[in-house]
Formats: sequence, C-alpha cells, structure tokens
Amino acid sequence: MRVAMVVGSSSDLPIVKEAYRLLRDFGVEVEVRVLSAHRTPEELREYVKEADEKGVEVFIAAAGKAAHLPGVVAAHTTKPVIGLPIPAKHLYGIDALLSIVQMPPGVPVATVGVGEARNAALLAVQILSLKYGELAERLKEYREGMRKRVLSSEVEME
Repeated sequence: MRVAMVVGSSSDLPIVKEAYRLLRDFGVEVEVRVLSAHRTPEELREYVKEADEKGVEVFIAAAGKAAHLPGVVAAHTTKPVIGLPIPAKHLYGIDALLSIVQMPPGVPVATVGVGEARNAALLAVQILSLKYGELAERLKEYREGMRKRVLSSEVEME
C-alpha cells in the first residue's frame, strides 16, 4: 500500500509533514515529491505515470493559489487523488480550495479543508482500508482514541 504526496513548492512541506507522519503511523508507505503543475509539467506527468506503474494506490496533491496540481495529477491517473488546499498569504487558501473542488466532469479530485493535512492522510487511509483490512482496524482504533480523548476532557467554567 503506497501513497504518493506531491507538493507544488518546498514551502508547502511544513503543512504536509503532518500527513506524512500520520500515514507512517498507520504503517502506510509514503513518498513525497516537490513538483509543480506550472514550473515542471513534464516531470510531474512522468512522475505520476511512473508512480502508477510502481504501485501507488492513492495520490495526495497539495497546492496553493491557482492550485492546479491536484487536477493535473488526476488528469494522468485513474487512481484516487486527494487535493489538499494550502493556505496562502492572500485569500487564506480559499482560492486554492475553490480551484481544487471545481474540477470538470470526468476528472474528480476529492478535496479536504484548507490546510487539513491530517484529513488528507485519514482519507487516504480510508480508501486503502477498502483493500487492506488491517488499516480498517487501525482506523477504528484511531477513532476510538479520539472518542476517549473527547470524553475525558475536563471542563472548567468560572
């Protein structure tokens, strides 16, 4: 089970690091590459094709501003692509969110909230859990841990 994470710029790496760590915690093999839809289009196309051939099962593509990266990745694969909008200085990532979520018919990209790298990783795990039962079990345990943390929260009001 493999996930390929592609980011449009090295400045996006601090945000996707959270997704990387969570995927590794679930035991998912993950590879991260910096490739731009606009500045390295040929290299991006080639990487997606090679990743498909090497057995990548889900792509996470993180991009800000124009945010064409997830759509370009989706154009070159039939594997699931999860778009992660990166918050930017101007418009706070809303431009990226709208760009990613408004894909044309026939080339879907699943989209998570702006900067929500953990949700991108968890969605990848959910997709993979359809094939790998052990991931489904780990996901149930993860959710149970979240439930317990919420229920054990202390509330003090003064």
